[in-house]
Parts: sequence; C-alpha cells; structure tokens
Amino acid sequence: MKIIERIKLKNFGRFQDISIGFQKNLNLLIGDNEAGKSTILNAIDFVLSGSRSKVENYGVDNLFNTEVIKTFLDSEKKYEDLPILFAELYLNDQGNKDLEGNYNSEDLYTHGLAIICEPREDLSKEIKDILSQDDDNFPFEYYSITFKTFSGESYTGYRKFMQHLLLDNTQINNEYATKSYIKKLYSNSVKDSEKNKHQNEYRKHKDTFRDTVLSELNDRIEDYSFSIKTNSKSNLETDLTIREGNIEIDNKGKGRQCFIKTDFALQKNENELDVILLEEPENHLSHLNMKKLIQKIDNSENKQLFIATHSNLISTRLNLKKSVLLNSNSQSSILLDGLPDDTAKFFIKAPDNNILEYILSKKVVLVEGDAEYILMESFFEKETGQKTEYFDVHIISVGGTSFKRYLDIAKLLDIKTAVVRDNDGDFQSNCVDRYEDYVGDNIQIFYPDDNDISTFEISIFQINEAICNELFLAGRKKLTVQEYMLKNKADVAFELLDKKAGEIEAPDYVKNAIEWIKN
Repeated sequence: MKIIERIKLKNFGRFQDISIGFQKNLNLLIGDNEAGKSTILNAIDFVLSGSRSKVENYGVDNLFNTEVIKTFLDSEKKYEDLPILFAELYLNDQGNKDLEGNYNSEDLYTHGLAIICEPREDLSKEIKDILSQDDDNFPFEYYSITFKTFSGESYTGYRKFMQHLLLDNTQINNEYATKSYIKKLYSNSVKDSEKNKHQNEYRKHKDTFRDTVLSELNDRIEDYSFSIKTNSKSNLETDLTIREGNIEIDNKGKGRQCFIKTDFALQKNENELDVILLEEPENHLSHLNMKKLIQKIDNSENKQLFIATHSNLISTRLNLKKSVLLNSNSQSSILLDGLPDDTAKFFIKAPDNNILEYILSKKVVLVEGDAEYILMESFFEKETGQKTEYFDVHIISVGGTSFKRYLDIAKLLDIKTAVVRDNDGDFQSNCVDRYEDYVGDNIQIFYPDDNDISTFEISIFQINEAICNELFLAGRKKLTVQEYMLKNKADVAFELLDKKAGEIEAPDYVKNAIEWIKN
C-alpha cells in the first residue's frame, strides 16, 4: 500500500501552520463546523490530482487563510512579506525514487508531494504597484500554482503517483460531481486494453446510428444534416452512468446514491485506489443503512481512508483510536490513538451515545440518568441566572458504569468535566476510591456524602418534601412518596420541571458541581 503518513499545511484554508500524522488504514476527521475537516480533504485532493485547473476553479483567494491575508493588509504591505501557501504530503512510497528528496519546508530527505502557491517573481513590478495603492487589494491573480515532488520536479494531473477519489456526499445532487465520480471509478475499474476497446466500439456505434437511423431524415434535408457529437465533451466516459438493478443512480434517492457511490468506491478493482476521501458519508442515510455502510468501510482493505464526519455512529463504531480531533478554536489537532484499547472497544459496542458532543465540548456535566438530565439545566439556570450555553457547558447523560470511559477521553483531551452521580450507599468506594486516578484540575466528582442519601431522588425529596408531597402524595396507597419517586424517576423529574421549575431546590452537591464547572 502507498500511504500518506503526514500532511503539513501553511496558510491553507483555516490553518496557518499545522502538521497532522495519519494512520495507514483509517483516519476519522472529527470536528465541529469550520474546524478544518474539509480543508484537509481538499488539500489531499489538490496535491494528489496535480490539477492546476481544479485549484483555479476553486479560487486561490478561497484557499488562503483569511487571517494571514488580513494581517498582511494591515501591515506595511512589503513585497518580501507576501505570504505563501503550501500543502505537503509526506509519503511512505519508498519504491518511487521520483518522489525522494528534501524539497520541502522541513528540508527533510524523504518521499512526498506538494502544492505551492506563491507570488510570481516575473510579475514583481506589477505586484509592487498594486501593494503601493491605498486600498486593501491583495494580488491573488499574480500568484503561481505549482506542483512539486520532494525531488524538486514538477508534475501535473497526467502523472498519477497515487490513485485517489474524493466523494463529497454534501454535493450529492451536483451533476458535474456525479459525472466526475463515475468517470474516476470507470478509469480505476477498467484495464487499459479494455478502455481502448470500449472507446473504439462506442465511437463505431455512434457512427452506425448516424449512418443508419438518421440517414432517412438527413436525406430529406438539404445542405445540412443531423449527426452525433464526437468531441471530448461527448464520449464514453461522459455518457456513462451507474445502475442498481434497472434504475440509474441519478434516479435513486439521495440516501441510496450516497450508499451506492461509497460502496462502489470501496470495492476492489483492477487499478486499485490508494486513497479514498469521504466527506460526511452519513448524509441522507437512515440509521440502518448507516450501520451497513460502516460495516463495508470496516471491511475495506488495501486503501487508506480519510472520513470527515459529524456522526457519533461512524466515529465510535469505526474505533475512536483512529480519530483526529480538529479544534475550531485553535490551530491544533489531537490524535486519539492514545485512548486505552478497552475504552475504544467499549464505544464500538456501546449503545448509541453522544461521544462527538462530548469530544467537541469545552466543559461538560456528566449525569447518570434521565431524571438528573431533565432537571439539571433548570438547576443550572436557577443557580447562575444564565443558560448552560452562556458558560460553554454541555450536559450529557451516560450510564453510571460509563463515567470512566468518558473520563479517559477527558484526560486525553483536557475537557473540563464534572461527574454528578449517586453514591449508591457507599460514597467512599463508589465516588472517591473509584475515581482516584482521574480527579484533578479538570475532572471532579460530585455526590451526596451521606450514605443514607444514596440516590438523586432521595436528595430531591429531602430538600423539597413539601413540593413532592403536593405533587405525588394524592392517591398513594402502598408506596410512600419517596418510594414512588424512586420507581418513576423520569416521570417524576418531568413533572417537577413542568410544574415546579421555579420553586424546586437543587441538592448541595449539584450546586457545587454547577459552581465548579461554570468557572
């Protein structure tokens, strides 16, 4: 396998300077909006394609980091300070001497490819004239786009060092994108001898149609005749489509199109794809089809996959250790390969969870049940006078046995986390000793320190007895109010929120958690 071991970006998209290492089979790019997932996929696509026209169509002005441009325009605007842009792919393709050299930003002797965008020296006079003007006019049009191997040689799209495919499911209805995808798949599925034969036979059929079917019509027309297009824009590859059964892919629903395209790309073929770039493969897919697609991705071999996703299911079922976390608030990335194996396996097998919401959060309150989750936001607003989002706090409900799994991630990513849990009758064992390896500046455990107050419902009843009796005492024959609350936790919490949100008091340990997490 040919592998992309690392990418380095300079002033590219939202990244001013970043280097990210990759794993050889699967890489999950996780991040919220504007975190740079698409930037990385586009950078890999541009470098591997070697296509200047693709970059020009995208726009050099759209490629450059906006903050870098703003900083330059706010400066003295000296020609020698003009920023350059590059994307470098460091490869393990040891067998290709054409890629070997130290023509890279690190002067490192290795294998790789790069795209470089820099001011044209032959137009330096014109550029200086533009920079001398008073208005904020950046000379994007005077930049050159070059593709270089690490040996220093230029290359173009006609010379493919790695076979790759970008599949953007956010553009599923784009006709041009679909045609380009089918053309690429065809090229990577057919032998050269077959391709020549197909093109020859297709041209012959066009000629036959013109000479036979159209002949009677053309005989009646003077001076002119109808014919069939034979130019480069109307050939076998542009006319091809994909069918499932007897239905063309264009006539399938969006979800099925996503599934077919991704499945087709993952299949083995004669000219094996080295790299597949998937942009949000979860788009338009039902839960069941998502699980089927994940299985196909998981079974894929001999390809390096890069998947940008917002899906909890994809990120956990395909192994969190394969994830690269991109932070929208910084220029950094974090590899989750340091996550304990048992924790990664837990999330693969665990019920659907809010793991991405947790990973992408700054501050989190973890609670262990529906009742706590239902009431926590109301408690938070009453104690602070603000909603949780004002303090960048998320509240997430997880099973009581799952706390340590989330805290493994918290330690790795430095997520400020408050765990609010029951003591289950033994606070020393269940709440102190159990988490002694986790508690620190960014992780704290909050619980009732009286073993007789073993659950959230008991603590709520003890400090809100009058309110609870008012709501739940009527009609009680066998169960006490407290017993009723313990047997109907979620329903009781909802009724308290619905009818007494402004009156009910939070237990002290919950108040302590709120005070700690908001700071």
